[in-house]
Amino acid sequence: MSKNKSSWKDSIQTFGRSLLLPIALLAPIGMIMGICNALGQSYMIERFPFLGNEILKLFITGAKDITSIIFNNIPILFAMGVAQGMSKNEKGIAVFASVVGYLTLNMVMNVYLKSTGTLAESADMARLGQGLVLGVHTIKTEALGGLIAGVVAAKVADRFYKLELPLAFAFFGGKKSIPIITFACMIPIGLVLPILWGLLIKFLIAISFIFTTPHIGASIYYMFHRALIPFGLHHVLAAVVRFTEAGGTYIINGAEYVGILPAVNEILFNLGPDSPYWGALMPKLTSYLAGGQMLTTLFRIPAIGLAMYRTSFLKNRKIAKGVILTCCLTAFLGNITEPLEFSFLFISPPLFVLYCVMCGIGQLPYQLLNISIGYMRGTIFDFGIFGLLYENTHWVSLIILGIINAVVFYFVFKWFILKFNLETPGRESFELEESAGTLLKAKDWQGIAAIVIEGLGGKENMLNVENCISRLRIDLKDPAIVNQIKLKESGCAGIFFPSSNHIHVVFGPHVEFVRHAVDDQLKGKRD
Repeated sequence: MSKNKSSWKDSIQTFGRSLLLPIALLAPIGMIMGICNALGQSYMIERFPFLGNEILKLFITGAKDITSIIFNNIPILFAMGVAQGMSKNEKGIAVFASVVGYLTLNMVMNVYLKSTGTLAESADMARLGQGLVLGVHTIKTEALGGLIAGVVAAKVADRFYKLELPLAFAFFGGKKSIPIITFACMIPIGLVLPILWGLLIKFLIAISFIFTTPHIGASIYYMFHRALIPFGLHHVLAAVVRFTEAGGTYIINGAEYVGILPAVNEILFNLGPDSPYWGALMPKLTSYLAGGQMLTTLFRIPAIGLAMYRTSFLKNRKIAKGVILTCCLTAFLGNITEPLEFSFLFISPPLFVLYCVMCGIGQLPYQLLNISIGYMRGTIFDFGIFGLLYENTHWVSLIILGIINAVVFYFVFKWFILKFNLETPGRESFELEESAGTLLKAKDWQGIAAIVIEGLGGKENMLNVENCISRLRIDLKDPAIVNQIKLKESGCAGIFFPSSNHIHVVFGPHVEFVRHAVDDQLKGKRD
């Protein structure tokens, strides 16, 4: 039983670590995209006319379009990252198969929508969770679709990379079978997923009246909004509240406005802060838009990042600081919170659930404080323009509420991380001294690899070699012949056995270079 638990835990940890590669890409690119999005907005150009310079405008627009291609394709990045991280055999083919699987998934869902007559019109796409993905009108499963394709490809690669077929079909055996089998596996998944997706969307629409309940409605909305991020359904929820009766119907100067956003547009851009509708409606309306989101992007995310930094091991803080700071700036400047949220979501799902609940509770005082800050994104730029430059926004109240949120989130996350010893950034199980060994200081990767191979009992005893952020992870044929004294000569920071036939050798941030050298020597010896 304990072996099964250990195996399950290792799989979850491997899955979580496999997301670090796409997250590492999203954080810096998201920061650039956020700045470009903000500087390219019409309201920014109106207030800072130099941004309307044609050359500068072309540069900003170009940079925004170039960076947005990454965020428009997050699912396929996750598919490749998971396939690469989780597969033990034929990683390159697994990555290739994950793309095949993701493309297949979207096309199968397109066929399902067409055959069932549920293909949405363009005006209803967002509300029904549909959209264009790589040119295919399909269900926008966002990150979840990519994760499914990546896991399937990894499992297929490990199970069938040595598949033997009858002579007539032998060409399609072995590693060539991996993308073919992945393709076949994604067809039933693509037929079942729309049914489940449809039920989820119907559920959201059915309970949407709850979201307009005074004061607590916005809190429930944000709790669900955060919780739906892993599934990509937060966009559906936002669209339902912003553009349909679920967000309320508002009579302004005799005209009817359906949904949150049309009402905000009328008050914010046409009537202004002196209108009686400003004080009557804006605290409620903006709690679902930028004003409410600012509590997360400007206060909660930085507080969580600080908690991660403060709980990181002292020897690892230089490494952790860059990762955490970039993730926080991505939210601060671009309203892109996923990089930091994903850094703890799969490591500790209970912590993510607690985070969602806290986001809802922390939202409760917003409307009572009469905060009235538009617009949609919730970045520092929105705060500067729609908070500071507009009158009657009560932006000081937002800062006070935000600081309270930040303090609570900081201490709760710090306690939770320490209590359950979570491996958040900088808390990998190693403490690497500057004088860890002359070989490490000299970056003699080949010399280190030779010692590691010898210490592990030779290449014949090494069944599989992987690495995570800080450790070599090796499956062993016979753990009894491992020479730990020899291994320590490599300069490693630690050695331990998480299971009977599996060893971790800790090298810290240098581990990837050690892994490459080990692979090269094993390949050379085999050749």
